[in-house]
Amino acid sequence: AEERGLIIALGDWSLDAAARQWRAWSSAGIAQPPVIAVNVSAAQMMSDSFSERALAIMRTHDVSPRFIELEITESALMHDPAKAKRVASQLVEQGFTLSIDDFGTGYSSLAYLKRFTVDKLKIDQSFVRDITSDGDSAAIVRAVVQMASSLKLKTIAEGVETESQAAALRATGCDEVQGYLYARPMPAAECEAYLRGKA
Repeated sequence: AEERGLIIALGDWSLDAAARQWRAWSSAGIAQPPVIAVNVSAAQMMSDSFSERALAIMRTHDVSPRFIELEITESALMHDPAKAKRVASQLVEQGFTLSIDDFGTGYSSLAYLKRFTVDKLKIDQSFVRDITSDGDSAAIVRAVVQMASSLKLKTIAEGVETESQAAALRATGCDEVQGYLYARPMPAAECEAYLRGKA
């Protein structure tokens, strides 16, 4: 999609689909549909009108931006830091939550955490997978959680598959987790039934 110049349209479609689904769940009587995370490409972040388009999508579906979390990779922020900072600030001002996806696997420049307005660091599953068997992975997760806490950022660990991994993450103070231990990917209708069962 990036090579053919379709990534911006595809990214906007994904954001629109997420907002439409959140509204559908809300309209179906789910009292508090969960925040939906949407990946944002570097091309979208470099687009001058992305924040305006994102807000327009939310207004179309009457969804508050606070129910949509935009996941951005480190490389997307470092492509053009000045522009990325401007767009990120606009998105946060509009009410979107921003998270850095796969933290620790890209540039991992601590300087950008000071420059950019973000809310969460998403700890890559490569560290989570080995948290109970590899001392270095466990140390990295602890360091990321402690650093994020000092910067008043939340942490979310991805790829949690076992209770022992979840327990190890709880011990570090990690704020949120996701993974097969809790649920596998599922179609929207199946997810709605899952959400109703959790209510």
